[in-house]
Amino acid sequence: MHPWEEISLSDYEQHMSLDSVRQLQTLDSMMKDQLGAYPADTVMILGVAGGNGLGHIDTAKYRKVYGVDINAEYLRAVKDRYPALNGVLECIRADLTDDTSVLPTAGLLIADLLIEYIGFDAFKATVSRVSPGYVSCIIQVNTDEEGWVSDSPYLHAFDRLDEVHHQIGEDTLTKAMADIGYRRIYTASEPLPNGKALLRADYGRTGGCP
Repeated sequence: MHPWEEISLSDYEQHMSLDSVRQLQTLDSMMKDQLGAYPADTVMILGVAGGNGLGHIDTAKYRKVYGVDINAEYLRAVKDRYPALNGVLECIRADLTDDTSVLPTAGLLIADLLIEYIGFDAFKATVSRVSPGYVSCIIQVNTDEEGWVSDSPYLHAFDRLDEVHHQIGEDTLTKAMADIGYRRIYTASEPLPNGKALLRADYGRTGGCP
């Protein structure tokens, strides 16, 4: 079983929302900006988990929202939590390191704290498959001396993630995106407790975006 399939949604969300972590709250705010930034009417959210940020979906703007995750429990929770998106939201279970053929195309692709767990090769294959005009990514920047998972009472729920974690930097991400025809068009950073930060980097298809 994949490590992410063993982590309960409760453990994940309680860890992420702790005052000492505050990633759930910060991601929610940052996703609001991601969703409103570009002229797309379809969006795919990779690693949708429990649907954090979906409350900002404007159904007047988006005719289709795809939520992708490897964990079926997470996807069931998303459907239950957002009945207002019925007919707009489609949940797709996929292991992006194995098979992207189940993915449709979308105008905007959002990948928040996702690339760290699938690596550049799988991410590039995913982007190429979805063929978005815009890609908006958030990665975690570790500027402290602690581990990449913040200390919390739920820390041991994440023990197996070391098996799939890749260290991601903005420069290497930008190079990987350039390899498949995307250039960086925007960056922003939000500080977190414990010396960490969330870095947003957006990319537009070369020749097709401002």
